[in-house]
Amino acid sequence: MIEARSAPPQMMTDEIFKLLRDFIYETSGIFFADDKKSQLENRLLLRLKAHNLNEFDKYYYLLKYDPDSGGELRALFDSVTTNETSFFRNPTQIQALQEQVLPETLAKKQMAGESRLRLWSAGCSTGDEPYTLAIVVTEVLKESIPSWEVKIVASDISEKALRSAGAAQYNEYTLRLVPQTIKEQYFTPNGDGLYTVSDDIRSLVEPGYLNFADARRVELMRGFDIIFCRNVLIYFDDDLRRRFVSQLYDNLNPGGYLFIGHAESLHNISSAFKLVHFPGALAYKKD
Repeated sequence: MIEARSAPPQMMTDEIFKLLRDFIYETSGIFFADDKKSQLENRLLLRLKAHNLNEFDKYYYLLKYDPDSGGELRALFDSVTTNETSFFRNPTQIQALQEQVLPETLAKKQMAGESRLRLWSAGCSTGDEPYTLAIVVTEVLKESIPSWEVKIVASDISEKALRSAGAAQYNEYTLRLVPQTIKEQYFTPNGDGLYTVSDDIRSLVEPGYLNFADARRVELMRGFDIIFCRNVLIYFDDDLRRRFVSQLYDNLNPGGYLFIGHAESLHNISSAFKLVHFPGALAYKKD
């Protein structure tokens, strides 16, 4: 007996593209421009297959009207986000953090008699960035780290990425920019080509789910000294960028620093921050 095969998915029509695009924007803030139709189509094909569907309009109706589609919404976010990252990515920014921003921040806190340090990796992906930040903080504080209350919040909209961050296991490629001495000190080889982040570093990082389109939840993220929000703004349109960056300003303590991606800019987005130049890197300061 020949097994019946489901029909291949039909092409995504312009009408359904706009419906899906608008739905994704309304629920996550992620925006697909008109020229990204084929990209969205390719990213959603696996979701159609998972539900044995061959029409994109049926998938849209599933998302829009199925009362049990909450789990599918998270799967949708996993599909439309990109989790390309690595440890010590954009090294000049990490150098600026280690050599100038952190020493300045710590000195100011010591002058005020404070010992509480808060960082936020906003859009942490698989955890490479927040663990990098934890390593840098540990390297800067050295033996004085027990006297500090350090917390690095790591948030993302992708639950799949957060599961990877929680496992804290990485391959050689993601560690390609890590200096050998750092690798030997803060990672343990598993014998299967993977390396696990040390417990001391993992204890500083708190991964958690956050949808940046949820303005109320974002508003609660207060009291940070440093925010890394790299390659996140590229997903948003200008309206959401302005709103989100305004919230990031409020999320920072006075004198706090915001790092965004090398290809991103706050030009025409916000004039609230002071632009600070470092060798090979830029940062935005809440002055």
